[in-house]
Amino acid sequence: MPETQISPTTGISRRHGPVAEGLTFSSRFVGGAMQPEPAADAVTPRPHGELSTASISKIARLAVDVWQDAAQVTRYQRGQATAWILEHLSDFPGQTWQERWDASPIGQGQVGVNTLGSRRTTGVAVSPGIRALYCLRVIQPSLLAFRRNHLHHFAPMFVAAQNDPQPHKYEEHVAAQDLRMDHRRAAVIDLCTLLAVQGAAFADVTAPSILHFAHENRRARSLLQPGKQVANQLIGHSMWSVLHSMGHFPPSTPTTMRAAMMRGQRTIEELVDQYPIRNQAVRGLLIDYFQRRRVDLDYSSVKQLVLMLAHHFWEKVERLSPGQGDLRIKPETYAQWRELIRLKEDGTTRIGQDDIVTSVRSFYYDLHTWAAGEPERWAAWVAPCPVPPGELHGLGTRRRRITERSADRTRQRQPLLPVLVEHVETRYDRARALLERADQAAEGEVFTHDGTTYRRVLTESDHKKLRRGDAVPTRIRDEDSSVLMHIGKEEESAFWDWASVGTLRHSGVRIEEMCELTHLSIRQYQRTNGEVIALLVIAPSKTDRERVIPMSAELFHVDASIIRRHARRGRPIPLISRHDPHDKVWSAPMPFLFQRQNGATPKFFNPGTIQQVISRRCRALAEIHPGFRGLKFTPHDFRRIFTTELVNSGLPIHIGAALLGHLSVQTTRGYVAVFDEDVVRHYQAHLQQRRQIRPTHEYRDATTQEWDEFEDHFDRRKVELGSCGRPYGTPCQHEHACVRCPMLHVNPKMLPRLAELEADLLDRRDRAEAEGWIGEIEGIDLTLTFLRAKRDEAQRRAQRPAVHLGIPTRHRPKDSK
Repeated sequence: MPETQISPTTGISRRHGPVAEGLTFSSRFVGGAMQPEPAADAVTPRPHGELSTASISKIARLAVDVWQDAAQVTRYQRGQATAWILEHLSDFPGQTWQERWDASPIGQGQVGVNTLGSRRTTGVAVSPGIRALYCLRVIQPSLLAFRRNHLHHFAPMFVAAQNDPQPHKYEEHVAAQDLRMDHRRAAVIDLCTLLAVQGAAFADVTAPSILHFAHENRRARSLLQPGKQVANQLIGHSMWSVLHSMGHFPPSTPTTMRAAMMRGQRTIEELVDQYPIRNQAVRGLLIDYFQRRRVDLDYSSVKQLVLMLAHHFWEKVERLSPGQGDLRIKPETYAQWRELIRLKEDGTTRIGQDDIVTSVRSFYYDLHTWAAGEPERWAAWVAPCPVPPGELHGLGTRRRRITERSADRTRQRQPLLPVLVEHVETRYDRARALLERADQAAEGEVFTHDGTTYRRVLTESDHKKLRRGDAVPTRIRDEDSSVLMHIGKEEESAFWDWASVGTLRHSGVRIEEMCELTHLSIRQYQRTNGEVIALLVIAPSKTDRERVIPMSAELFHVDASIIRRHARRGRPIPLISRHDPHDKVWSAPMPFLFQRQNGATPKFFNPGTIQQVISRRCRALAEIHPGFRGLKFTPHDFRRIFTTELVNSGLPIHIGAALLGHLSVQTTRGYVAVFDEDVVRHYQAHLQQRRQIRPTHEYRDATTQEWDEFEDHFDRRKVELGSCGRPYGTPCQHEHACVRCPMLHVNPKMLPRLAELEADLLDRRDRAEAEGWIGEIEGIDLTLTFLRAKRDEAQRRAQRPAVHLGIPTRHRPKDSK
């Protein structure tokens, strides 16, 4: 993967955002709307009086007497360690213990306290002395110095030493939260650490102080553990959630720390100032222009327009002509600029050159038009458009080439889609079955699953969690390879891989639409005969149009499995807010389907996560299947393949456009990887048929008879082997040759019937070979091919376990006496 490029002038990472001061990596969580600030408190809390200049004996006595719950020997050793540390600090300059601490290598975070000695050299353990000094508020350490030392039982001792009831109430509130034991411990430890390093009381803790603590902690870890992934983690999420639920923060504070760190929408000035524009007059013009265009555009479109004009156009024009003061671009400058945008920064050819040129031409023409109505504002900037009239000649041809490349991409991936689907299904089935078997095994038990021998394992950390009453993950060891597996984590990953691919495969929705699916998106329509038809409501997205699509049995099974997974602990789907990566806004709390627990809080899936899921599966398949080598699937590829299969199966293209949410049939045509003449002929024949059977006047409400005919359509789709998926108002186009028809959905209960049909076809083929009926043999072979494909598909669906959503039945009222 190429390294992230950092702009030398703005410090903006093109992939992740700005680079934090003191860090070597970029992050989108740096520079959010809420500015990190330490807790504002002029005086550090002194629960045991002023100890900054107290004697060594007094502080050592407090270290013994404050905590009475330990054994006498342990308390005495803690006092000895405290005195030993203070004697060591006495060798450094300063009037107070804090000044001497700051002057020492320990206080500067250069070395850990254990480097000064151990129980063998000093007679006592040294770290309890440091812990006592922190808890008594004698010393306020930096985060770097604090992280240098591992202090056991720091949080409970710190809370007990503060003489403040608020931390105790906080501990009670943490215990009442529905969190894992690890996250409960982290919530208490993080709060105590924040109070110690920022020298604050509980009442002084604010949301900005937690953000400051999280960033400083990451900076300290990056110095202590360079190159490790754990150094890049932001801690404090559990602490934030608990304090917010306690009402400690103002009501306007975001519910999660993640939401507070996201920047949100930038102003027009901030968007323009990302790019170094020297001429301030032109900068003001661009800001005014974008402000006016913003009325008609969403935030994502405005951001793209700023990129086109401010970065790709004017910034490069000033680079070619540093003294450029107006919009009159010389032809030679324009020619140089045109050559400059032909290539991207990495040297590859830029595909979107026409979009940049079109935006520049629209910019000049807009100024011409607006100057007629507001000459005092825009007339001074009117200039001839530098784009020659023939510059965009051949634009239609180039766009057709783009469509052809998309169609070729679909043709390459369509044959590989069944392989990908089978891979994720098989992997999930295996992980689910292995997890169920491992959960039944006792510690150390050896069992065999799918020809492999495993042993149930509990690690030392698992035993510690059991002693604390926390749940432990299911771990097994492969006896042949000695590989330790966290099978619960692997099953979780395999499930979401299967759910993501299955939803995209069977719905054809956009990736943003899939991520926005909620529990409320699944509706049902119940007919008078009791049959229930599942519907999927797609929220307005790209085209700002809501639509309802019927759900196939496969799609309903995937969505029902997701719902059941969220509700397996007897709780409703958590309500979370989802961040729109394009418009940079947060949604209202909703029960999103694509979410999972991430630490202490549930986290939504974003489009980038789904892309990583698909890419990870393609890389795994590339090792065993040559077709996936060098090939990349994107979520939009599923949408194009879904459209192609719909139209190729005989579905009228205008119905396909409605299902996909396209405003124009031409857009749908661009998705279909078939010959254009086939699409045109099919669509024109359908239009001609519709003109003959439909009235010419406006549409009216359906009559009772028409509604009965509509419901009767679903009954007529029922055939011997299952059901036909043809849309309403269309007859059977395959002369009831159901086995060959792609619209037939075989019921898994009819698998024995398929076996009977296959046996009959094989008998007929033997007779045809004996009689020499070559044409009959070809027809039977074709039928056998379709039959076996449908049998394999039905068997794969039959292997999927039934999903019980636990919907309660309606209680009938008892007859009143």
